[in-house]
Amino acid sequence: MTRSLVTGATGYVGGRLVPELLNAGHDVRVLVRNEAKARGHAWAEAVEIHQGDALDADDVRAAMADVDVLYYLLHSIGTGDDFASTELTIAQTFADAAREAGVQRIVYLGGMIPEDEVLSEHLRSRKEVGDLLLASGTPTAVLQAGAVLGSGSASFEMLRYLTERLPVMVTPKWVHTRMQPIAIRDVLHYLVGCAAMPVDVNRRFDIGGPDVMTYFDMMQRYASVAGLPKRRVMPVPILSPTLSSHWVGIITPVPASLAKPLVESLRNTVVAQDRDIATYVPDPVDGLTGFDRAVELALTKIRNLDVPTRWSSATTAGAPSEPLPSDPDWAGGSLYVDERTREVDATPASLWRIIEGIGGKNGWYSWALAWWVRGILDRLVGGPGLRRGRRNDKDLIVGDALDFWRVEETDDSTFLRLRAEMRLPGLAWLELKVGSTEGGTTTFHHRALFHPRGLLGHAYWWAIYPFHGIIFGSMQKNIAKAAEALDEA
Repeated sequence: MTRSLVTGATGYVGGRLVPELLNAGHDVRVLVRNEAKARGHAWAEAVEIHQGDALDADDVRAAMADVDVLYYLLHSIGTGDDFASTELTIAQTFADAAREAGVQRIVYLGGMIPEDEVLSEHLRSRKEVGDLLLASGTPTAVLQAGAVLGSGSASFEMLRYLTERLPVMVTPKWVHTRMQPIAIRDVLHYLVGCAAMPVDVNRRFDIGGPDVMTYFDMMQRYASVAGLPKRRVMPVPILSPTLSSHWVGIITPVPASLAKPLVESLRNTVVAQDRDIATYVPDPVDGLTGFDRAVELALTKIRNLDVPTRWSSATTAGAPSEPLPSDPDWAGGSLYVDERTREVDATPASLWRIIEGIGGKNGWYSWALAWWVRGILDRLVGGPGLRRGRRNDKDLIVGDALDFWRVEETDDSTFLRLRAEMRLPGLAWLELKVGSTEGGTTTFHHRALFHPRGLLGHAYWWAIYPFHGIIFGSMQKNIAKAAEALDEA
C-alpha cells in the first residue's frame, strides 16, 4: 500500500484529491494547520491527520516520516506582494524533508509555462517552485495545468459570474489570449496516476483538456451551456491587470487580492506543448472532459448543493494565524464583548437549523441595507465583502467561508463561531449558541467579540457600538421568529 502525504488537504484541489487516493487504495496522511478544519470533511475518519505548520521544519519532517509519495499542493497566492518568496521558502522546507525521509516521489500541481513570453508573477512563482522541487534529489512530477474548471474553483467562479452578470462587457485584451482549460476530474485523474510513475521520471508535464480557446470563447460557450443569451464583449487595450482585477473583484466573489495574480496570468498563452503525460498516465477510460461537459457537471453540482470544496476553503500557506481569546496562547490586551440572550419558543433543532443557514442567499436576519453597505465598503478596501456567499446553503463545516466571515468552530448542533475576514482595525468574532431550559423553551445566546489594534481599533468599536442594538438585536429577534415559525410549520 502506498502511503501518500497530501498538503493543502483542506483546499480546493487537495480536499478532492484525498478521497480519490483512498479509492485508489492509498494510505493517506494529511498535513493541516487546523485539525478541526480537516475533521469537517467526509474523509476525515479514513485518513491520518497531522496538525502542523508548513513553515516549521520540525512539523514538516514529522509529517514526512514513512511517506512514499508527497503531494505538494501549497500556495501563498493572495497573501501579499511577497507571496513568491514565501512559496519558495516553504517549497525548500518540504524538498529538504522529503530527501531526508527517503520519499520516493513528489507530485506538484503548477501552471503551464509558455515559451518566449514574459511570465506573470503568479506563473513565474509556479515555475520557480517546480524548478526547486525538480532539483531536490527526489523524483518529481510537475503537472502544469491551465484554468481548472469545476464547481467552486476560482477560475470557474470568475468565468461564471462575469458571464452571468454582464451581458455586455468592456474587457481587456486578454479575452483573446489562447488557453487550454482542464476539468477538475481530469486533474485528479493525473494526480493519482503520477504516484505509480517509474523512479527515473523527473520532469514537467503539461496537462490540458481537449479544447483550446480564448477567454472570449469560454464566456460565449458558458452562456450557451447555461442557457443565457449570447454575450457582447468589447475589448479595451488600456485596461491594466490591476484595473481588471478590481473590476473582477467587484463583479465576482473572488477578491481583488486573489484576482490580480490570476488576471495577470491571463495575458500568457497557456496551451499544452506536449502530451507526454499519456505515456505514464493513460487518459481516463471515457476520454478527457470537454469544456461544455465540464461546465454542465459544475453547474449540476452547484444546483444540487454538492460542492465538496471551494476556492475560498483554502488557508494559504504562510498566512498569519491569529489566536482566539479562549486559546492558551492568547496574548491578552483589550477585548470588547457584546452579549445577548433570548428565550425562544422553538426546539433546539429548529433554532440550530436557522442559525446554520445564515448568510449567503438566506441573509443575516437583520438590517439588510446595513449589511449590504458594509459589504460594499469592505470590497472597496480589498476585503472579501459579501460576495463569497456559502459553499452549501444548508450545511457548514469548519473552514467554510461565509460571506466576510470564516467558520472557525462548530459542533454541528448547538455552537457556531465565526471569525471576521473583513478589513478591520482588529480581530472580531461572532458566536451563536443554542441551549435548552427546564421550561421547554430554548436559549439563544449571541456574543460578538472585538480585539482592537491601536487607537483606530478602539475608535472603530465605539463608533459602531450604537448600531449593535439595531443590527445584532434585530438579528437575534428575527432568527428566533424564524425558528418559531419553523416549529409551527
